[in-house]
Amino acid sequence: MFGSTVLEVAIGLAFCYGTLALVVSTLQEALAAAFSLRAGMLQEGIKRMLADPRFDALARMLYAHPLVNPQGAATVRDGAAGGGRPPGSRPSYIDPRHFAMALVDTIRHGEMSVGAAIAGVDDPQLRRTLQALYAHAGGDLQRFQDCIADWFDSAMERLSGVYKRRQLLVSWLLALLLAILFNIDSIHLFRTLWQHPVLAAQIGAAPGALDTATLQQLWALPIGWNSFPPTLDARFALQAAGWLVTASTTLFGAPFWFDLLQRAINLRSTGAKPASSQAAADERVPRVVAEVHAVHEAQA
Repeated sequence: MFGSTVLEVAIGLAFCYGTLALVVSTLQEALAAAFSLRAGMLQEGIKRMLADPRFDALARMLYAHPLVNPQGAATVRDGAAGGGRPPGSRPSYIDPRHFAMALVDTIRHGEMSVGAAIAGVDDPQLRRTLQALYAHAGGDLQRFQDCIADWFDSAMERLSGVYKRRQLLVSWLLALLLAILFNIDSIHLFRTLWQHPVLAAQIGAAPGALDTATLQQLWALPIGWNSFPPTLDARFALQAAGWLVTASTTLFGAPFWFDLLQRAINLRSTGAKPASSQAAADERVPRVVAEVHAVHEAQA
């Protein structure tokens, strides 16, 4: 019946997928922080913007500016002879207005006029870009900085799209690795929950964090290895397909699965809904009409 087996299977699957997605997102954030992925991606984007692939010219000077990287000046000076090595402390976010002011201040080299400073930029493509922005600003410094900030925003939007696509791939690979390590086979999980829906009956709410209670509820589900290594046969091919399905579910994100889990739990706890008052009124209408006709016939 819909109120038992289907709901319990949906609850078990949603809980498993949501918890796995939460673990993957936690690992992903830890890796991004440990390897400074956001800071590295931002630096690569600025190197492309300023035509400084070796990070030994304008981009490096910009990173030494206190508006962009307050701790970068000393580091850049210390590593000036390091062959273009990135500074030890890199920002993971730069305000567009600060980027614009720092870039103008960097290319001016003091009291030089903006037009002369742009003409002295080495890279022809970057020089043409800055000249076009300066002409669009009508020679006004504030408007020129606003144009640079808009240019930076546009570049960061494209960079953000590239970063998200890379993170989706990393998320899928992490989920696949976890699915293999802990044998989270979606096909086996679905079959077992369909035959034994009571396994998901103890799940009472969507977890708020990865605590001990959440992990205990997760291990109560039919996941894990019974024998290792597996036999390479048709059954293993079905198992591998289950791993791929499990890894793909994490792309929806933990909030999606936990919201679905909460809805399913609320539906299970609500039970069958009583008939509405409008339906009851509709049932009484034929009886009232029949009683009125009976009265009219008696009076006639």
